[in-house]
Amino acid sequence: MEKNVKITIQYDGSRYQGWQKLGDSTNTIQGKFEAILEKMAGHPISIQASGRTDAGVHAHGQVANFILDSSMSMEEIKDYLNQYLPDDIAVIKIEEVSKRFHSRLSAIAKTYRYTVRNSKIPDVFQRKYMFRIENKIDIKAMQKASEYLTGEHDFKAFTSLKKIKKSTIRTIYEVKIEQQQDDIIFTYTGNGFLHHMVRILTGTLLEIGKGNRQPEEISEIMMSGNRENAGPLVPAQGLSLMEVNY
Repeated sequence: MEKNVKITIQYDGSRYQGWQKLGDSTNTIQGKFEAILEKMAGHPISIQASGRTDAGVHAHGQVANFILDSSMSMEEIKDYLNQYLPDDIAVIKIEEVSKRFHSRLSAIAKTYRYTVRNSKIPDVFQRKYMFRIENKIDIKAMQKASEYLTGEHDFKAFTSLKKIKKSTIRTIYEVKIEQQQDDIIFTYTGNGFLHHMVRILTGTLLEIGKGNRQPEEISEIMMSGNRENAGPLVPAQGLSLMEVNY
């Protein structure tokens, strides 16, 4: 009997080409899951995620779902997946959900975290999960700038997509910027994010933190709708998908 299976996943994205399956490449998170699920079920399986994380991006709480024709229990499916998945991918939760559930279309909010190490000394053990900046950063200036981001806005200036067919209007519910010893943690919660949006927002806020821009410029950049007016795209390794809400 067919079941719609919802799984919550963690992965270290360092060595993968992102979530989405790419042509002949097997080095994607989706590719790893579909190969194992197909072997387990004996029929082709398509797995959908809440969002297609880019190459090098990590996840603490990615959510995905797939339709499976099997008599296996949820616990047996979870155990099978964790047995055959690489050590840098794990299924931490599994449940059967209604046929109407879709991990991307049913999502109402997502939370991403970007970590910056603000020090002249690298963190040897966490270097794959953060972006290091040596410049002195003004946290308060970035916090002031982040206030302009909350609410419903057109974020066209904060995406790398050149040809955009769908709406670029999104709602950001909260932006938190916190200093934890030498680390600066950016946390974004919104109803959805455009391609590279979190990394460009972070790059723009960091320019404000360095004193290269003023907090008020966020509104001007947004109004322009022009990617060239926003800050740089920060590296992928500092980004993690933390949670998806339904």
